[in-house]
Amino acid sequence: MKILITGGGGMIGRKLVERLAREGSLNGRTIGQVTLHDVVEPAVPADAPFAVTTVVGDISAPGAADALVENRPDVIFHLAAIVSGEAEEEFDKGYRVNLMGTLNLLEAARSAGNVPRIVFTSSIAAYGAPFPEPIPDDYILQPLTSYGTQKVCGELLLADYTRKGFVDGIGIRLPSICIRPGKPNKAASGFFSGILREPLAGHEAICPVDDTVRHWMASPQAATGFLVHAAEIDGAAVGPRRTLAMPGLCVTIREMLDGLRRIAGDRVADRVKFEPDPFIRTIVAGWPENFAPDRALALGFRADPDFETIVRLHIDEELGGKIAD
Repeated sequence: MKILITGGGGMIGRKLVERLAREGSLNGRTIGQVTLHDVVEPAVPADAPFAVTTVVGDISAPGAADALVENRPDVIFHLAAIVSGEAEEEFDKGYRVNLMGTLNLLEAARSAGNVPRIVFTSSIAAYGAPFPEPIPDDYILQPLTSYGTQKVCGELLLADYTRKGFVDGIGIRLPSICIRPGKPNKAASGFFSGILREPLAGHEAICPVDDTVRHWMASPQAATGFLVHAAEIDGAAVGPRRTLAMPGLCVTIREMLDGLRRIAGDRVADRVKFEPDPFIRTIVAGWPENFAPDRALALGFRADPDFETIVRLHIDEELGGKIAD
C-alpha cells in the first residue's frame, strides 16, 4: 500500500505517520511506502517499517499536486492548510492554499485514475451561529470566517468528485485539537492548547477570552484515530454525505483549568493570566460549542473519555511524564 500525507510536517501529520509506523498496516494491508509533503521538511519516524519519501513544496503551486500522485497512492490524507487566524488575516493566501490546493489535489487524483481513498480534514469552523444545543448532523453549514468557508468548499468538492467516481473521499470535521505540542501557531484556537501546554512546561500563558467560553475539543491521539478510521471505513456505509462531524468533548475554559489544577496543582494552574483580545474573541464567538455527532458515533469514531485524559496524554507523551515546577 502507498500513502500520501499532505501537511505531513505538521503536528497531526507527524503523529499520524508515527502511528502508521508503529502499526505497519492500514485496513489490513501492509504499508510499503509513505510520502510526506509540506512547506517545511517533514520528520521521518525512526525505524519505520516502510519506505518514507519527503517532499517540500506548496500544494497550490502549479504541477505540485500532479507530482505528488505520480505513483498513484492508495490513500491520501489531505491535512495541508493555512490555519484559521492566518486565513482570516491573509485572504488571498487562505483561498490559494485551502481551496485551490484542495482542488488541485482532487484534479491530480482524477487524472491519475486509480480512485484513491482521500481523507480530508475539515473543521467545526464550517458552522456559523446561531446554533442549536447541541448541533445535530443535519445542521446547515454557514461559516462566519474565510477559513470555515474554504473548508466547506473543500467538503463540497470532495463529495462531488466522489459522486463522479474520481476519488473515494471521506471528510472529517475535526474539533479543536488540544493539547497541541510545540510552539504556538497562528490558529485562532491556539490558546486552548497554550493555556495548558505553557504552564505544564513552566511558563506563563495568556488566555484571550473569559472562563465561561465553551469549545469542542479532541486530543491529538483522538484525531489520529479519526484519520485512521476514516481511511478504513466502508464508504457505502457513509453514503452521499461524505463529511462527518467528529465526536469530542464540550468543555469551558474554567473546566479546562480546573482539570489542570487537579492534575498539576495550583502553582501550575495559576500561571494562566486573562487578557481579553477582541480579535480572537470575535472569531471564537462564531464557533460552535457542542455537537450530537450521531453519524460518526454510529460508524465507530470515538472521542477522548474526559478532559483530564487529554491533559495526562500530553504529560505522558510530550513531557516524559514530568511537570515543570
